[in-house]
Amino acid sequence: MLSIQFIRENADRVRRDMLLRNADVNIDRILQLDEQRRALLQQVEGLRAKRNAASKAIGASKEPGEREVRIAEMRLVGDEIRRLEEKLRSLDDELQQRLYEVPNIVDESVPRGPDETSNVVVETVGQPRQFDFVPRPHWELGVMVDGLDIERGARMSGSRFYVLKGPLARLQRALIQFMLDEHVAAGFTEAYVPYMMSEASLLASGQLPKFRDNLYRDAEEDFYFIPTAEVALVNYHRDEIIPAGRLPERFVAHTPCFRREKMSAGRDVRGIKRGHQFEKVEMFVYCEPEASSAELDGLVARAKHIASALELPHRVVALCTGDLGFNAAKTFDLEVWAPGQAEWLEVSSASNCLDFQARRANIRYRPAPDAPPRHPHMLNASGLALPRTVIAVMENYQQPDGSIEVPHVLRRYLGTDRIAAVNPAPAVRD
Repeated sequence: MLSIQFIRENADRVRRDMLLRNADVNIDRILQLDEQRRALLQQVEGLRAKRNAASKAIGASKEPGEREVRIAEMRLVGDEIRRLEEKLRSLDDELQQRLYEVPNIVDESVPRGPDETSNVVVETVGQPRQFDFVPRPHWELGVMVDGLDIERGARMSGSRFYVLKGPLARLQRALIQFMLDEHVAAGFTEAYVPYMMSEASLLASGQLPKFRDNLYRDAEEDFYFIPTAEVALVNYHRDEIIPAGRLPERFVAHTPCFRREKMSAGRDVRGIKRGHQFEKVEMFVYCEPEASSAELDGLVARAKHIASALELPHRVVALCTGDLGFNAAKTFDLEVWAPGQAEWLEVSSASNCLDFQARRANIRYRPAPDAPPRHPHMLNASGLALPRTVIAVMENYQQPDGSIEVPHVLRRYLGTDRIAAVNPAPAVRD
């Protein structure tokens, strides 16, 4: 979150950034609440000082009549203090709630624009494969290799659920293991984290209150199912002071992710591109503020490394101001080419959140053993997200008969160089 002091001292910049984000946030009301709170706090502190002085005078007084008068006055002062403290608590509650609803500031280097149409492609790596046949979409290939069952998944749980089985279940597992191995080899610490988190944890990470409608919740136990491992990794150091010399800390975790996405019917949601449950390998970094820009570049490089190792054509996209996530000050997306659908699929978002989440989670670190604590910067990136990486592998490595060649880096995990087609091509193409 943004501190009230930062908003107070940078009100024009914060107003500008909220407009750039298309964020419906009343900064003037926040400043008004802050001014009222400070004035009220000054009154309360003045009355407390008056009560303390009266208490000392009562103790020193020898006259019973004078003591009774002063006691009566002190009772009146105490009543007024309680009244003002109640008002102060109400102001504090509203101010805190409104601060929780303010998104992060915008890094000055972020492209300006109202929505995703203003995002900027900053790098493209590799050329889309030229097929001598019409490439099939993954939902057809999945049937041909007997590895995807959307119908039974929907029967089990409803729309936007599916079953991966046999070769495609193994392909996804191989991709996850490969990604984890690569990131651990690069110095990331692997973490197994809870898949259900408390409301306080979701508030600290920035998912609440804004994204409450997109979260799955167990009402009886008041647990939320995580939408990403980022939520857990933000909270790893919640309410802690990280000792000097520990930063940077870099984590990687594989988890399922659960999101109550509102999806419209149509081509965009064919197959397994979007779902309420999916797998993701997530990278997360705690670092000193001066290092966060370089750490963001490092996270983008890690995501690119995975796509390059899989030999998938990919591109890096700088998100514009109107497309930034709530927590992020700057974000780069990594997209891979899916020839069966003839589109780029986002498989990673790498974001620098500055000290925004650290403030919400009350996380600090010591730059030196005797130095006063500071808030660290925190960053996250997918490394990469499934099932879109599965889709990209299937569609880029498909063969004319519907079989799928296995990328070289995955062959030791799968124990084969090809996923065979066992069913004929569907008779009707949608």
